[in-house]
Amino acid sequence: MHGLINRAVQSFVCATYGRSCWLSVTQTAGLGFTDFEAMLIYDRDVSLRVLDTLCAKLGRSRDEILEDLGTFLVSHPNTEALRRLLRFGGVSYVEFLHSLDDLADRARLAVSDLDLPRLELREKSPTDFLLLCEPGLPGYACVLVGLLRAMADDYGALVVLSYEGRRETDELIAISLIESAFSRGRRFDLGARAR
Repeated sequence: MHGLINRAVQSFVCATYGRSCWLSVTQTAGLGFTDFEAMLIYDRDVSLRVLDTLCAKLGRSRDEILEDLGTFLVSHPNTEALRRLLRFGGVSYVEFLHSLDDLADRARLAVSDLDLPRLELREKSPTDFLLLCEPGLPGYACVLVGLLRAMADDYGALVVLSYEGRRETDELIAISLIESAFSRGRRFDLGARAR
C-alpha cells in the first residue's frame, strides 16, 4: 500500500488521538518503526495490521475509523492541499460529485504511483446519486463516505450519505442531496493566498 495512505492514517491518529496512541499502535502491531515514509510502498498486511490494532485499541469498527479518516482528510488544517484539489472539481456539490469519475486519474497526475480505485457516479435523479467504487483498496469506500460528508459541509450542501456495501464487484455509496445551499459553506479562492 502506498506510503501516502499509511502516512494519512498516521497523521489522523496523531491529530485525533495523540502521538502516544500512535506509538502504542505501532508497537502493538509489531511494525519495528514508528513513522511511515510517504513515498515508499508497504505490504498491504502491514497497513491492515495497523488498522486492526487501532480498532482494537479504540474499540471502534474499521468502517467508523476510516469514515473519520475521510472527514479528517478534508477538514483538518494540515490537509488543506487535498481540500483545495477536491474543490477544483466544481463550483457546486453536484459538479464536485460528477468530477469524482476522474479522481483516480487526477491523483496519478499528482503522484504517479498512487493507484486509487476507479469511481463511477450514476445519477438516478437530479438529487439522488449512486457512487460505485471498484475494489482494490480495502476500506476506500468508507473513507469516501467521510470525505463526501465533509465536502458537503465545505460546499454548504445538506446531504444524506449511506454506505450500501458491496454489490457484484463494486462497493456502493448512496447520496441524496436534500438542499444544495443549506448553509454558507467554507470560503474557497481559486488562487492560494500567501500568508
